[in-house]
Amino acid sequence: MKKIVFICIPFILFAQNLQTLLEISKKNNYEIQSKQFLIHSKEKELRSVEKSYFPTLDLGAFYQRDDDATPFQPGITYGIKATLSYELYDGGKRKYTLEQKNAERKEKEFSYQDSIAKTALAITEEFYNILSQKALLEARKDAAKSVKEELDRIKRFYEAELATSDDVDRLQSAYDRNMYEIESLKLQILSAKKMLELSVGMKIDSFENSQFQKIDTSSIQELPSIGSLKASKKALLYTAEQIQSAYYPHISLQDSFSWYGYEDEPQLPAGIEYLDTQNSAMANMVLRLVDFGRLKEEKEAVLLQARALQQQLLYAQKEQKIQLEIAKERIKTAKINIRSAKSAYKAAKSALETITKKYQAGLVDNVVYLDALANNTSAKALYEKSLNDLEIAYAKYYYYLGKDLEEMFQ
Repeated sequence: MKKIVFICIPFILFAQNLQTLLEISKKNNYEIQSKQFLIHSKEKELRSVEKSYFPTLDLGAFYQRDDDATPFQPGITYGIKATLSYELYDGGKRKYTLEQKNAERKEKEFSYQDSIAKTALAITEEFYNILSQKALLEARKDAAKSVKEELDRIKRFYEAELATSDDVDRLQSAYDRNMYEIESLKLQILSAKKMLELSVGMKIDSFENSQFQKIDTSSIQELPSIGSLKASKKALLYTAEQIQSAYYPHISLQDSFSWYGYEDEPQLPAGIEYLDTQNSAMANMVLRLVDFGRLKEEKEAVLLQARALQQQLLYAQKEQKIQLEIAKERIKTAKINIRSAKSAYKAAKSALETITKKYQAGLVDNVVYLDALANNTSAKALYEKSLNDLEIAYAKYYYYLGKDLEEMFQ
């Protein structure tokens, strides 16, 4: 007897936590990917300048036919020419161009890191905002469920002529309003989720709550955006030196070797001997004497751009320190808000339990009950939001410290 054994592997949907989303966004985010291509582009430019230090070899050919050739000139002349060229001295142009391209490459690397950091912060804020909206949605659903139960109960009383139509209408209105708010929240969550998926670069099935480490540190690192400004300024300074190099001598060496061939040669008694090969060596020197200050003005324009970047750099450095101070205060405020929201939720929950008993006993009307239910719903959602706001506050704090958010989770 043969037995067939089926092994079933359940399909499990894993909830994505924030740390996983940040890790995936580094690979899938379109803007971050574009920054990587820009880095590769600058690396190619850098290698191109490095290769300009080597000699160049050019090969050319020509074919010449003269219909009215002179008696001493062949009707057809053709040849091949090979030219070896080497730039011996260019006033430092290649040197400064190399430094410029290297600085530009570093600027793109800083820009890449800056894009990762800003994208991570934006994803973090969107993630916790969605969690807050989902908490509000659950609170609205609980409230709608409670209102529906009371509506059904009051309808039965109304059918037994123990309640008025006003009581039914008031509860029906509250229930319909709750259902509208629920659908509106679903749309907001869907919109936010789609934008988050665009930033992450993947479909998100569900959310798993994540928490940052709660540490206070004085270790501050320079933001990548500041490093980008520094590298851009350095590139401009090298560009200015590159322009200045045009005023220095440019010396180049060139050696050409040519092969010639002829057809329809003139038939002269004495004969004419034409060159079959020719080697030409040449040294060139070029020195800019007068350009009426054109390059000088061009250099000064570039230096003014560098000075403008210096002012932006000073602003960015001060802004980081100020934003860090604000981030610390934001954490303090968020912690106070949590205590306040927790107390408010506890009070609203207790009040709802008491008023619900009184309402069911007929001691208070449904206006008081609905008001207590609304307060409880709002207090519960605000408490959940306060917890998420604390996580956002820590994310901004770590961002302005120059930390990698992906490494700051518990």
